[in-house]
Amino acid sequence: MRIKFLIHGNIDFYGKSGFRQASEFGIRYHGLPEGEDASFFLCEELMPGYLNGITGEYAPPAGYLVNEKEAEAFDRKFPYMEKKKLPGQIF
Repeated sequence: MRIKFLIHGNIDFYGKSGFRQASEFGIRYHGLPEGEDASFFLCEELMPGYLNGITGEYAPPAGYLVNEKEAEAFDRKFPYMEKKKLPGQIF
């Protein structure tokens, strides 16, 4: 079991929580050529030093990326519904 946490995000925001670029741990993002900017791909070790000497490539799970046209076709199967705003509702 590998003790790490990987996310897509902005290092300026998540870096304050201990995240660093995954490339610093030897973890590449699947499909990106070596040396390509992957600054969006971040990692935090949940057990310090656990990733020492470990390298690899992360591949998004099946279903992670959605085909926009397929999603729009799916949404059209549902009837239009108007959003109601109730008294005292902020948004």
